[in-house]
Amino acid sequence: MGENNKNNEILDATTLGRITASLLKQKEQIAKDLADLARKDPHEIDSRTAKFPEYGDKPDENAQEISEYSATVATEKVLEDTLEDIDGALKRIEKGTYGICKYCQKPINIKRLEARPTASSCVECKTELQSE
Repeated sequence: MGENNKNNEILDATTLGRITASLLKQKEQIAKDLADLARKDPHEIDSRTAKFPEYGDKPDENAQEISEYSATVATEKVLEDTLEDIDGALKRIEKGTYGICKYCQKPINIKRLEARPTASSCVECKTELQSE
């Protein structure tokens, strides 16, 4: 029981500051990565959409274009989802609810938060949800 209490200590300001800095750095890198994937044409309605590559009209070139575009769209989706998770964590930090499980309202293990700073649930609740 003593170790469990130690693992669930309240986040101190130093740890929270380190996590916040890491989240902001990740957010900046993801924004840059998304910009690199996006169309550069200012006339496009949605500049966040991945650009479609044009290699030529041969069947193998068309297949390569589709394959590359599909991979880019999948990468873009992962980056956007990660960015949403980061923004959610930063909002929880701002509101003072960071580090509290959204299901059981208990503190999330500090080691979990350091390993996955965007976590919004404790391991126990996450495990239970995944087993359902």
